[in-house]
Amino acid sequence: MTKRTALTKLTPLLGNSQRLDGGAMFGNAPRAVWQRWSPPDAENRIALACRCLLVETADGRKILLETGIGAFFAPALRARYGVVEERHVLLDSLAAIGLTDADIDVVLLSHLHFDHAGGLLAAHSEGDPPRLLFPRATFVVGRRAYERAVAPHARDRASFIPELQPLLAQSGRLRLVEAPSDPALPPDFVLHESDGHTVGLLLAEVPSPEGPVLFCSDLCPGAPWVHVPITMGYDRAPELLIDEKAALWQGLASRGGLLCFTHDPETAFGRLHVDSAGRWGVVKVAALAAESEAGSSRASGASGPTR
Repeated sequence: MTKRTALTKLTPLLGNSQRLDGGAMFGNAPRAVWQRWSPPDAENRIALACRCLLVETADGRKILLETGIGAFFAPALRARYGVVEERHVLLDSLAAIGLTDADIDVVLLSHLHFDHAGGLLAAHSEGDPPRLLFPRATFVVGRRAYERAVAPHARDRASFIPELQPLLAQSGRLRLVEAPSDPALPPDFVLHESDGHTVGLLLAEVPSPEGPVLFCSDLCPGAPWVHVPITMGYDRAPELLIDEKAALWQGLASRGGLLCFTHDPETAFGRLHVDSAGRWGVVKVAALAAESEAGSSRASGASGPTR
């Protein structure tokens, strides 16, 4: 029997925020539909978070799911990609709970697109080469996702940071893994692999007192995308992604599961539900209870449907 590793805490941490084109973020959904969920600005851009999830285990490990976009871009590219803050916001978020990047034991990356892995790098400094942060961490990446980043397709080449993959390899702390589990992670972590957004996307499912929590990365950027037909223009295989979402939602909901959103500016956690018409949605969960070593829990607050 596999020994469970009790979790002590799940903490969502904000990184740098973005504003990106709403049409690109909502794929073939018409603006008349998506603007109700994400009101655009005068340039047709919508507000997006880059949220990470800190998992602290009873044995003292600190595991960070993703690092957001960070502040590695030079000013011109920062403006092009809609990065709002100049400073490295994730480092500020860690400092607010008494931690630094040096306290993180494992960084688990769903994939290596710059808005999910750019926070691995120090903030841009004119004339200085890119530099890795998280000096003690093991960097856990799906093998297929890493291979895609090293040899990207022309369609998504601009989504990767060319300097990042060599830095990860040279660190001596890169671990390439395959679903559904890996010894570098607690035994009660489950890794789901998805190909609809990008090749080899790893989706971490972690236990909580409220039920299993899926950190859904770009499979489902935020609450509006829970509705299965809604996809992004950035998705490489939208029809496949729709099928992947439908299967994951069904399985997760049967276990009382929740979603953790990386790009939703308002909602960190949501509990899956399905209405009488078979349409999936989420009920916002204000916070998750901490789990003691004995596995005790308390109820968390919830609001109405997020859309």
